[in-house]
Amino acid sequence: MKRFLLGTLGLVAMAAPAVAADLPAQTYTKAPPPMVAPIYDWTGFYIGGNAGWGEAHDCWNVIPVGGVLFNDGCLSKSGGLVGGQLGYRWQWGQAVFGLEAQGDWADIKSTHISLFDPTVTTSTKVDGLGLFTGQLGWAWGPSLLYVKGGAAVTSNTFSLVTVPPTPIVAASVDSTRWGGTVGVGFEYLFTPNWSVGIEYDHLFMGHNNNSFGVGGLFATVANQIDQNVDMVTVRFNYKFGGPGPVVARY
Repeated sequence: MKRFLLGTLGLVAMAAPAVAADLPAQTYTKAPPPMVAPIYDWTGFYIGGNAGWGEAHDCWNVIPVGGVLFNDGCLSKSGGLVGGQLGYRWQWGQAVFGLEAQGDWADIKSTHISLFDPTVTTSTKVDGLGLFTGQLGWAWGPSLLYVKGGAAVTSNTFSLVTVPPTPIVAASVDSTRWGGTVGVGFEYLFTPNWSVGIEYDHLFMGHNNNSFGVGGLFATVANQIDQNVDMVTVRFNYKFGGPGPVVARY
């Protein structure tokens, strides 16, 4: 029995190296570094372009010599906008603050047959807009939602067109108006420096008195014209400097 046990142990000892040689070699791989979410920074100067749609709402009132205000009706008309903007933003945490100037060419024109003098058609045209605003926004990743507010200016032409016997521009007045604006927008960084967004703005331009030297009964009255403008634009911006997306390295 003792010889049998010794013989068995010897056979096992001789077979062990051969079995070990047939086993696959163990390989070791280094664990990948943990994923780190990109960090986006909106701080920096930016410049860009915009295009979209605008609607001007003008209410024309006349004030005869007696001083009684007569409502001659309101005119609303929409048209195209195209322009540019430049500004600077600061980001602290997720809060974003900014200052911006924007200018647009416009083609917004409307006409209306006067209730005060049916022989005259009143016409209003907005051919330019400007916004000077501050921004307050909230950023998460490449997205930015913001509100804005500040000063607005419009370039206008108000005209009187006499109807009979043939339409003739009897008188026109160019008017530059200053007022206020509020708006809201959304912007997205699709590269470290380029962004695309959409914005809505409402302009409160108040009212102003304009006088015409000719134009039937309009020559003897003060013309008080109230104006509000709504605009929706698609915007593209290029941001200078800043790290863009930054990923931690190991």
